[in-house]
This record gives sequence, C-alpha cells and structure tokens, in this order.
Amino acid sequence: MDFNVKKLACGAGVFFTRAVQFTEEKLGQAEKTELDPHLENLITRADCTKNWTEKILRQTEVLLQPNPSARIEEFIYDKLDKKLPSRTTNTELLGQYMLEAANEFGPGTPYGSTLITVGEYQKRLGGAERDLLQASAVGFLTPLRNFLEGDWRTISKERRLLENRRLDLDICKARLKKAKLAEAKAAAAPDFQETRPRNYVLSASASAAEHELRVAQTEFDRQAEVTRLLLEGIGSTHLNHLRCLQDFAEAQATYYAECHHYMQDLQRELSKCSNSVSTPHPSAAVCPDPVSSAFLSGPPSPGAPVSSLSSQRPSPLAMEQAALPVTGTRKAKVLYDYEGHDGSELSLLADELITVHTVPGMDPDWLIGERGNQKGKVPVTYLELLS
Repeated sequence: MDFNVKKLACGAGVFFTRAVQFTEEKLGQAEKTELDPHLENLITRADCTKNWTEKILRQTEVLLQPNPSARIEEFIYDKLDKKLPSRTTNTELLGQYMLEAANEFGPGTPYGSTLITVGEYQKRLGGAERDLLQASAVGFLTPLRNFLEGDWRTISKERRLLENRRLDLDICKARLKKAKLAEAKAAAAPDFQETRPRNYVLSASASAAEHELRVAQTEFDRQAEVTRLLLEGIGSTHLNHLRCLQDFAEAQATYYAECHHYMQDLQRELSKCSNSVSTPHPSAAVCPDPVSSAFLSGPPSPGAPVSSLSSQRPSPLAMEQAALPVTGTRKAKVLYDYEGHDGSELSLLADELITVHTVPGMDPDWLIGERGNQKGKVPVTYLELLS
C-alpha cells in the first residue's frame, strides 16, 4: 500500500512538472525542443492519412447502408464480437411485396403476371446488392477499420510517449540552465563565510542536472527513432489501402454490370408483355412467366385469353414497329451495346448506325440487322428507328 502511494505521488509530481513546462511553452516563457523536419513531415502525413481514412470509411458506410439505425446495430454486434443476423435488402423486400401482391391480384392477370416478372428481378437485384455489401465489408471497410483501431492506436501511443520524453528533456535543460546561472552568480559574488559549502552544493547540483539531461536526451532520441519507424510504415498502409480500393471498385463494377444485365432482361420481358397486350388477336397472350437467368429470345408462351386487353392502346414501340414495311429496309441507331448470344444474332455497339428489316412470321421483338457483310437478328429494344 505504501509503495502504491509513493508511486502515485511520484507520478503526480511528474505530471505536474510536465504540465508546467507545457504551459510555459505555450505562453512563450520556456524553450521548446523542435523535432527533426523529416519526423515532422512524417507526423503531418500520418495525421492526414488518419483524417481522410476516417472520412472515407464513414461515407462508404453511409453509401452501403443509408439507414443509421442499421449502422448502429452493425457497430454494436461488431464490438460484442457477435455475428450480425442476415438482413433482407430493401430491393429484395420490394420484390417480395410484388410477388405477394401478384398472388392477391391473380397471377393469370396481366398486372399480376407483370408483378411476378418485376418482383423476381427485384429479388435478383437485391441478391447482387447483398454480394456488393459482403465484398465491400471484407475487402475495403475491414482493412480501413483495422488501420484506425490497430496501427493508428499504436502510432498515437508512441507519439504521446515521444511528447512526454520531449517535455522531460526540456525540463532537464531548464534545470541545468538554472543550476549554471546559480553557480555563476555565486562565483561572481562570493560569500567568504559560506563560499566552500555553497559552491560545493551548486557544483553538485549542476553535475546532477547534466547527468539527468544526458539520460533524458538518450530516452528522447530512442523514442524518436521508434516513432519514426512506425510513421514510415504509413507508406505500406497506403499501398494496402490502394489494393483495397481497387477491390472495392471491382466489386462495384461487378454489381452494376449484374444490375445492367438484369434490367436488360427485364426490359425485354416487359416489351414482350407490351407487344402481347397491343397485338389485335382473338386470343391475346398474357406476359410470360419469369425465367431463371438467361436472355429471352423466343416468342412468349400463349396464356389464357383476357377480354379486357382489347381496350388497351398500342404501345409506342408497337406502333413504331407496325410502321416498318415487311420487305423494306430502314436505318436504325443503336442505343446500347449488345452481345450476340449465338451465330444467328448480331452484336451491336452503342451509337452505331445499321440497316434493319423484318421478315414475315418473325418474332415482333426482333429485326434483321445488317452492317457491311455482317447480318443477324437484333432486339428492337436496343434500337431507335430512323425515318
């Protein structure tokens, strides 16, 4: 108990001495040892890295999870080192609601079958979003957190220790300076009755101050070297974050490519549905059931006749296609890139001009496209027919 009290009192004394030195430096009443310029640059660079890493981490979390309550829940589970329960994405939830609504309205109705089609694709989009969240958390967010919660804490601890060593060094410098001044003053105005004892005491005090200064300088130099080595490791941190950033960009590219692919499939199915509704036929077909994944290139499967479809107005796409002559040709501008899936289809590049025509009995969602010596089927939804 006595040992702990003495240690506590000694620590309080050191803290108070450092506080006095720090305050006098701020007021300009004490000299301050400046760090090496290279070390100062490393400290500035490290602070900049830490600040921007925090901002990028927070904003990425907001981008991937806009709900603040969900972010707080994830933070709590992470601190408790527990596995976060699986959470349905908003897009998946929307798709589920659409499927449930289709069952209520009737899956055989045009609206119900379209709800099923769109709902299935919404669930696929939600699955792609879930993959993006998982890949981003593992490949990007986790390394940034590890730096802030691991490496940066070690750097901060060593920097605080370096600051304490610097304060101790400046305190020793001030003590030695005072001892030298007192010794010089005593030598300039000697007291013949107390000259020898007082000079002896002052000389001993100056010697002790010089010894303390040498020890403090050694500890300061050692701590400065340790801190410098840690700060130079920030360069390796930048390289690691660069690789993580590339992985994050790749995960985003994969996500948006999947979304684009799914939306192209959905547009093609909705176009089939629209053409089925607008085709004046005694037995009009309803929208086809959604398929698992592949691009749809065949005609829609016939369904039950629906009497209310005869009052529907033709879609602009159907009207535009109806104006295309059966045997004539027209120019068309390609709206999006399209990759042919077999030898019968023609691959397209956005903004190029091709010649198109149709043939009797052909699927209304497709035309025959020609570009130079190349010829093949092309989807109508990827084209803008020119007059």
